[in-house]
Amino acid sequence: MEMLGTIGAAGAAALAVGGLGALRRSLVAPALLLQAGGAALIGVAGAWSLFSGTSAGGSFRNAIAPALGVDPLTGFFLLVLGVVTVPTLVWASGALPGTRGARPIGALTALFVLSLCGVLTARDVGGFLACWELMTLVPAAAILVQASDRSARRDVFAYVATTHLGGVGVWLALIALQQAGAIGNGAALAQRGTGLQAFVAIAALVGFGTKAGLMPAHAWLPRAHPIAPSHFPAIASGMMVKVALYGLIRICFEWIGAPRLWLGLLLLAVGAFSALGGSLYQLFQRDLKRLLAFGTIENVGIIVLALGTSLVFAAQGQARWAALAFAAALLHVLNHGVFKSLLFLGAGSIERATGGRDLDRLGGLLRRMPWTGAAVLVGCLSIAGLPPLNGFASEWLTLQSLIHAASAGGTGIALAALGGAAALAMTAALAAFSFVKAAGMALLGPPRRPECAAAVEQPLALRAPLVALAGACLGLGIAPGLLLPELVELAPGTERVGRTVGLSAPGTGGLHAPAVAALVLGLAVVLLLARGRRVAAPAPVWASGQRLVPELRWTSAGFTKTLRLILEAVLRPTREIVLRREGGVLVGASYTGGVPHLFDTVLATPIRHTLTAAALVARRVQSGSLRGYVATLIALVALALVLARSGALS
Repeated sequence: MEMLGTIGAAGAAALAVGGLGALRRSLVAPALLLQAGGAALIGVAGAWSLFSGTSAGGSFRNAIAPALGVDPLTGFFLLVLGVVTVPTLVWASGALPGTRGARPIGALTALFVLSLCGVLTARDVGGFLACWELMTLVPAAAILVQASDRSARRDVFAYVATTHLGGVGVWLALIALQQAGAIGNGAALAQRGTGLQAFVAIAALVGFGTKAGLMPAHAWLPRAHPIAPSHFPAIASGMMVKVALYGLIRICFEWIGAPRLWLGLLLLAVGAFSALGGSLYQLFQRDLKRLLAFGTIENVGIIVLALGTSLVFAAQGQARWAALAFAAALLHVLNHGVFKSLLFLGAGSIERATGGRDLDRLGGLLRRMPWTGAAVLVGCLSIAGLPPLNGFASEWLTLQSLIHAASAGGTGIALAALGGAAALAMTAALAAFSFVKAAGMALLGPPRRPECAAAVEQPLALRAPLVALAGACLGLGIAPGLLLPELVELAPGTERVGRTVGLSAPGTGGLHAPAVAALVLGLAVVLLLARGRRVAAPAPVWASGQRLVPELRWTSAGFTKTLRLILEAVLRPTREIVLRREGGVLVGASYTGGVPHLFDTVLATPIRHTLTAAALVARRVQSGSLRGYVATLIALVALALVLARSGALS
C-alpha cells in the first residue's frame, strides 16, 4: 500500500514539475515528456490497484477535510488516464513547441491532468468539487490562450455556462449525500426515504451527464473540441467525460442504496437517445474534429446504455448479468479512450500537414502520410465497431446484455431492452457510415487541394503515439478477456462472477475474439493473393459523359444525401440557391446547404440568450456606489426583521 501511494505521489510530482518547466520556452518539449512520465506512473499505480484489488490512502468520508485515496474502481480510471494521456503528451511534445501560446498551454496541460487525478482520488466532498471546477475551467483557459477571437470567446462562454449550469446538479447531489451521511455509505441514504434518493439520482444524472456530453445537455462539446489545442480534446474526450461517468457510477451504483429499477430504465433511455442522436449528427459533419466530438456523444451514450442495463439486472436480482453489463460499460470506457484519443491526435496531425480539416478539401493522405493515415484508419474501424478491433468487443458485450434483459424480464423491461438493442444496432450502422465517409474523404482518392498533394509524413514524436494507440486498439480487440474478469469484479453489490468470463455469455451466443481476428486476417491474405500484381492501365475518369474535374468530385454532402432526404422531417436541412443573371441571361448559380444542430438552435441558444439578458439586468445592481450598496443591505436586513417578527421565518 505504501509503495502504491509512493508511485502515485511521484507521478503527481512529475506532472507538477513538468507544468512549471513548460513555462520556459526552451523546456516546453522536455517538460511535456516529463509530464508523460508522471502520467505513466499514475497509470501504473492505477493498474496496481486494479489487478491486485488493494486500496491505499483514505476512504470516503462525510467530513469536509482534505483526503485522497485509491481503490480498484479509481485504479481502473487512473489506468485509463495513463493510457490516454501518455501518448497524448508525447504527441504534444512534438506538436506544441513553436506554436502560439505553447508555454502557458504546456503548463495548463499538466494542471488539467492533475485536476482529473484530483477528482478521481478525492475522498471528501470539498476536494472533489474543487478539482471538478478546476477540471472545467482549465480547458477554457487553454482555448482562449490559443484563439481569443470573438467566435472562440462565444464558444468558450457556451462551454463554461452549460457545464456550470449543469454542474449545479453535482453540487446538489454531493451536498445532499453529505448531509445524509451517505458518502461511501449507501444504506444511510436509503434510511431517508425514496424521495431523497430520487432527488440525488436525478441531480447526479443532470450534473454528471452534462459534463459527460449526454443529450440534450451536450451542445458545449461540438463547440469546444474543434477550437481547442489538438491534444486537449484528446484528453477531454478520452478522459474528462469519463471522469464525469466515474462520478455518476459512484452515486448511482454505490451511494443511493439499493438499485432502483426506474433509474436503470432512465439511464437506458438517456443512453440510447444520446448514442443514436450523436451518431446521426456526426454523419453530416464536414469538420473532422466536430465529427469526432459528436462521436464522443455517441459513445458516452453507449456506456450509459450499458450502465442502465446493469442497474436493471441488479434491481431484478440478476447479479451475474448486472456484473457483465457493468464490465461492458467499463470496457467501453477504456476502448473509447484509446480510439478517440488516436483519432483526435490523428486529426491534429492532418491539420498540421494540410492546414485544414474540412473533409471536402482533404484526400489522398494515406499515400503521402502512410503511418499517420494507417493509424487513423485503424481508429476509424475501431470506432465504427468492426471486428476484430476493440470497439466491437465492448459493443458486442453490451448487445448480449440487452438481449438477455429482453428475454429474462417482464413485458415493460423487455420492450425497453429491445428498444435499447435496436438503438445500439442503428448506432453501430450510422457510426460505420460516418467513418467510412471520414476515412474515404480524408485518406483515399486524389488530393483536393495543393496542400494535400504536398503533405508529408509527420515527425517520429507525432506518429509514434498514433501507432502505439492503433496497436492498443488491435490488442484490446483480440484479447479483451485478459481485462474483462477484473472489470467484472468491480461491479458493486454483486456476487463475484469469477475469472471464467470471456466475451461469451450464456444464452446469447459466444465470440472467440482471437478466432475472429485470425479469420479476418486470413480473408485479407486471400484477397491480396487473388488480386495478384495486375494493375489496370491508366485511363481518364469520366462522370456523366465528361472528364472528371475537381468540381465534380464526390463530397461528404453527396455521400450522405440519401439518408438526409429520408430523415428530412427530423433533421430539417437548410438549402439556399442564388442565381446570377446579366441582362436576363443566367450566368451562374451558387448553392449552400447543411444540417443544423437543432439542439443548439432550438434549445441551447435561446437559453443562453435568456441568461445573458438576465445577467445584464443583474449587472445594474453593481453600480459602484457605496451608498447604494449600504441602502440595499439595510433594506434586506429590515425585510428579514419584518418577516421574523411576523413568524414567516420560524
